[in-house]
Amino acid sequence: MTDQLLHSLQQQIAVGDQRAFRQLFDHYAEKLTRFAYSILKNKEGATEIVDEVFVKIWKQRESITEIQHLTTYLYTATKNASLNFLSRKANEQITDSFDFINIQLQDEECPDQQMITSEIFKSIRAAVEELPPRCKMIFKLVREDGLKYQEVADILHISVNTVDAQMVIAVKKISEKVKGHFDFLPRLITRKS
Repeated sequence: MTDQLLHSLQQQIAVGDQRAFRQLFDHYAEKLTRFAYSILKNKEGATEIVDEVFVKIWKQRESITEIQHLTTYLYTATKNASLNFLSRKANEQITDSFDFINIQLQDEECPDQQMITSEIFKSIRAAVEELPPRCKMIFKLVREDGLKYQEVADILHISVNTVDAQMVIAVKKISEKVKGHFDFLPRLITRKS
């Protein structure tokens, strides 16, 4: 697609031309989906990400003419949305792990169970403390202080993508450290005393 045609489509989309928007979508959707898939390794997630990017374009269509390099913008938006998706998934995994521990603790009142749960939480805290300094700081600001990624980025003068990347690293390292506990936990819970 030539720059001239792209510029023309941007102007048409800005005034609500759905055919121009469809032409833009048809031209980029497959390429952006492949790009998102290269990050996510998940076809449904990649398709969802690209759909979200185009929905955002349509919702903000009046300002589309302000975008100087639309191709770069679309790829950057897809990359950022993909990284956010990965970060959300990583956070869900660690949250699910914490929820599992809490459910087991509530279900079992036996001293063995409480000791195991206590050990797992100690492991998690130790794993957090072993994170590289910047990674640990970002993780604590997000998970313990409840700050949003943008707030952390503003505080530390870094990009939101850096916050995303550091959170993915943190969650992965913590999960790896604690994984061994989860492997034996179900066996100990079901063991007869």
